[in-house]
Amino acid sequence: MKELEKFLIWLAQFNLTQKKVDEILSVCQDYDILAFPKISGLDKTFKFQELEDMRRQANSTAVNNYFNSLEKQGIQVITGVSELYPEKLKGLTNPPSALFCKGDVSLLKEFAIAIVGSRTPTNYGRIITDEFAETLAKSGVVIISGLAYGIDSISHKKALEVGGKTIAVLGGGFNHIYPAEHTSLADEIAKKGLLISEYCPSLKPTKYSFVERNRIIAGLCDGILIPEASLKSGTRSTKDFALDCGKDVFAVPGSIKNDKSELPNLLISCGHAKCVLSPKNILEEYNIKMKPKVSVVKNTSAQEDVILSLLADGEKDVAFLQENSGFDIKNLNSYLTLLEIRGIIRKLPGNYYATT
Repeated sequence: MKELEKFLIWLAQFNLTQKKVDEILSVCQDYDILAFPKISGLDKTFKFQELEDMRRQANSTAVNNYFNSLEKQGIQVITGVSELYPEKLKGLTNPPSALFCKGDVSLLKEFAIAIVGSRTPTNYGRIITDEFAETLAKSGVVIISGLAYGIDSISHKKALEVGGKTIAVLGGGFNHIYPAEHTSLADEIAKKGLLISEYCPSLKPTKYSFVERNRIIAGLCDGILIPEASLKSGTRSTKDFALDCGKDVFAVPGSIKNDKSELPNLLISCGHAKCVLSPKNILEEYNIKMKPKVSVVKNTSAQEDVILSLLADGEKDVAFLQENSGFDIKNLNSYLTLLEIRGIIRKLPGNYYATT
């Protein structure tokens, strides 16, 4: 490892702006970490306490502990001077000076679509996100998102489920996965995809850091898809970063009565996003061939066919299915369970069902 790169990895733990990193490099040109306490000329840019914290950490014990900790956790740090640093991020106004990574870093150079949106999507939003994430991932597209509730986690899970690749960009360090309920998902992504953060493992996420996280999502992707999001959604910042970078923005239209479709509908109507009605629209935009679906022989019974006919025009809840099928609740649940086990239908939140 080059001395400059090692120096930058050491600086990365202090969560400095690129301006401050450049200021340090201008007065510490031999990149000797242990010599940092003796460096002068930084008092105008840094607060006294900030400098003192860095000076305390610039000793052989602290430095060795820091690098050993990264190695033990399987964390690779990619700095702006590394050959592995993604070219896509260099187009950002404020690119991260370093990326802490767990997983397959080669994914940073792959073609990718970000899928972001509401943390509380409707059933429609869940189905749409599932469909797009599955088809895109099966077609070799890397799915990027932010590990949040809702659209983010659905996208990650579906990509992994179909054997695709996904990148999760965190709003804090690896030791503070947010939300905590997604720790297992984060671990799976680190094993089968890539987990990244511009923050050192010990740093907790903040409201501001999630906005900063969004610029990395926008920078890494080749295009961004918004299935559902309200006008007040944090998705707006990701969209803004994407447009600033000249990235494609895609949106799925929804009901004008659904507040979760407000942002996609607005972006489409004002020409800031391309309207997409199926994953095929995105794949055609980039001349990517869609992987054909494998036909499955269902071998359904007459009773199961009744249920499938009721689900043909969209999701339905159990109450509707019972009323219109004529089955008692015990038999209906039995048929539904068998259809779900065979992958013919899927259960949705709120006791709804839909065909796969």
